[in-house]
Amino acid sequence: MTINAKGADSMQPLTIGTLTAKLPIVQGGMGIGVSLSKLASAVANKGGIGVISAAGLGMLYNKLSSSYEENAREGLRQEIRKTRALTNGILGVNVMVAMTNFSDLVQVAIEEAIDIIFAGAGLALDLPKYLHGQSQTKLAPIISSARAAKVLIKKWLKNHDYLPDAFVLEGPLAGGHLGFKKEQLEDPAFSLELLLAEVIEVVRPFEAAYNKPIPIIVGGGVYTGADIRHFLTKGAAAVQMATRFVTTFECDADAAFKETYIQAKQEDIVFIDSPVGLPGRAINNRYLEDVTKGLKHPFVCPYSCIITCKKEAAPYCITLALLNAQKGKLTHGFAFAGSNAYRATEIISVQTLIDQLKDEYEQSAQKS
Repeated sequence: MTINAKGADSMQPLTIGTLTAKLPIVQGGMGIGVSLSKLASAVANKGGIGVISAAGLGMLYNKLSSSYEENAREGLRQEIRKTRALTNGILGVNVMVAMTNFSDLVQVAIEEAIDIIFAGAGLALDLPKYLHGQSQTKLAPIISSARAAKVLIKKWLKNHDYLPDAFVLEGPLAGGHLGFKKEQLEDPAFSLELLLAEVIEVVRPFEAAYNKPIPIIVGGGVYTGADIRHFLTKGAAAVQMATRFVTTFECDADAAFKETYIQAKQEDIVFIDSPVGLPGRAINNRYLEDVTKGLKHPFVCPYSCIITCKKEAAPYCITLALLNAQKGKLTHGFAFAGSNAYRATEIISVQTLIDQLKDEYEQSAQKS
């Protein structure tokens, strides 16, 4: 680590292949419509990696055509171009493997020469096949275990002769859909710190054998500059932060969505059983209380957007619920959030947030 003028070590850049971000901070992709061009460009402009969420763009861009799939493709293309017009920084797209149009969205991102594709909510076992020799776009699978990392590396090497350019390791304190069983979410054996050590142990032999660094980006419960420093000292190359960026002016969600974070108490952060077959973490409200009571929010599914969704038995459409929340209609939806969402007290700019994180990082360094 370097020493700055104040005598405290400062954050080191994040290098992923030919890309170098000045700050080791990746803004997590948040759907539906929570992280789009405004937030992603703002983070990229400040030296982090800004990330557009591809989830639900077919609904946000529903006036382009009568086809959900076409709207999703063109919507992502437009978002990437809008974001590029606002920044020269590093940009990523987050695409859920469980989405029925995963292939289409990945291809659009590569056609638009996006810097990085982050792929989670399932194992992206064949992601490299979409590159077709293109080397600009980096591939960073999102995982929740060392086992997943090993499976992906071996599969990619065998079928595509390609190593992941980075991994994002999401722990059980993250918001949204979680890659853990319910009983694991509060089990200390699945803490992000322990998971990181296990993933590093799996990855290092491949880095040595192929002479290629595979940086590990950790996310889930990372909220302060002190948290960033803690994980960097444990071997992470960077952190992924999503919840902390929601309460910024630049976040693409409605002000009412952000206000749910400001008003939330710790006990309001709850686990849900998502219709897509995964546990999730969200901010409790009347909508979710109705679901808990067994009440249903009837819907017609015109999209079939998630492969794993049990729409026939689902008490509500999670895509519609999240879209309504993004638009500020919290009586017809709810907000996903990380475990620390209740700590938010005000809406600030991305610049102010980055400055706070740097200060917190340096204060932590001075105490050590």
